Amino acid sequence: MSSDNPSKALRDVFGLDNRPPRIADSALVLIDYQNTYSTGVMELQGAKEALAAGARLLARARAAGIPVVHVINDGGDGTPYDIRAHIGSISDEVAPRDGEPVVVKTFADSFQATDLEKTLTELGFGPGSDKDLVLAGFMTHMCVTFTAQGAVNHGYRPTVVAEATATRTLTAPDGSVVPAKTLQAAALTTITDRFGPVVRTVDGLPD
Repeated sequence: MSSDNPSKALRDVFGLDNRPPRIADSALVLIDYQNTYSTGVMELQGAKEALAAGARLLARARAAGIPVVHVINDGGDGTPYDIRAHIGSISDEVAPRDGEPVVVKTFADSFQATDLEKTLTELGFGPGSDKDLVLAGFMTHMCVTFTAQGAVNHGYRPTVVAEATATRTLTAPDGSVVPAKTLQAAALTTITDRFGPVVRTVDGLPD
């Protein structure tokens, strides 16, 4: 096969459904929308725009009356992920309302060693249910991707909203620079290859 011709996605090979879910039939999981990603050493390219998209997505979820779960990463005292400090708190744009559960994690996969599955089950979204999870948050190549994988491993059907995610420029093992835009595209492509659909915008999710 020519390198100019893309391979068939694994999801297509396996005959998996790539249609985006109705938001009314979904639960929304917001991942690590913490202040640390808007400033300082962990600042992401496009964080402000992604937060604005996340706020629109959250508003749609609340209007539809679907379950919303917030996930937050705790890196410990004095780290850029210190949830006891402002830097590690959830950004005001997507702050939880009373009754919206917050799940604390320490791994990239939001399901690993957390109460996320238990929380979703209590909300009527147990593993193997016929309903979907909509994922958004930070960072695309890290916690969003691995949470999508974790969702599949736990029997869920995840869909990621691309404009409500963001990442940062990194150095590759060979010393070359991988721009945030390239890393973003690679992460989203990884998700669409195996774990679930990716919709480009909040409006890409049908009612």
